[in-house]
Amino acid sequence: MRFDRVKRLFGEQFTALQNAKIIILGVGGVGGFALDALHRSGVQNITIVDFDTFDETNQNRQIGSIDGIGKSKVAHLASIYQNITPIEAKITKQWIDEFNFEPYDFILDAIDDIEPKVYLISKYHQKLISSGGSAKRIDPLKIEYIELSKTYNDPFIRKIRQELKKIGFNKKFKIIFSSENPICETLGSFVAVTGAFGLVMSSITVQKIISKYELK
Repeated sequence: MRFDRVKRLFGEQFTALQNAKIIILGVGGVGGFALDALHRSGVQNITIVDFDTFDETNQNRQIGSIDGIGKSKVAHLASIYQNITPIEAKITKQWIDEFNFEPYDFILDAIDDIEPKVYLISKYHQKLISSGGSAKRIDPLKIEYIELSKTYNDPFIRKIRQELKKIGFNKKFKIIFSSENPICETLGSFVAVTGAFGLVMSSITVQKIISKYELK
């Protein structure tokens, strides 16, 4: 059976995975691996949002990019993973305001635009699982999930902290980040790190689903 080994691991909690409703914002190097891991683990109700198409430069790190050049990321991934809901849209503050996040148990934030990312954190921090920068690094063992205020060595997250401070956000919020110093200036990337970010994101999501189930 397809999920036999997942069921052996999670037991009766596997039902909670099947029933969870997840939305993934951004299905590039991080979000694509989160999608793959959650789908393989039995999460049946997944919505993915992205506006981009696959191109050749994605092929070093993004699931679906090998045979998806020129295709919509969400449409192509929906053809690979059964029963997921694709939404082709650019994630902006306006889109966030107009979209109904209420039905979802968790929102997975794998976007790299600072303005909508900051807005998401300020508005949905209680059920948001967010990723910092995964590029420019080679060591997946440096990945952590810690309080935003304790992060370092990440200019992208530093900017997020600054923007959140400007709008008065002072809630405790954890983020996936790497303590490794960036080793290049341009957006070099290594799938062992970008993929690991996505796998960490999926693991955190599964743990939160189980915790929510146990509280019922």
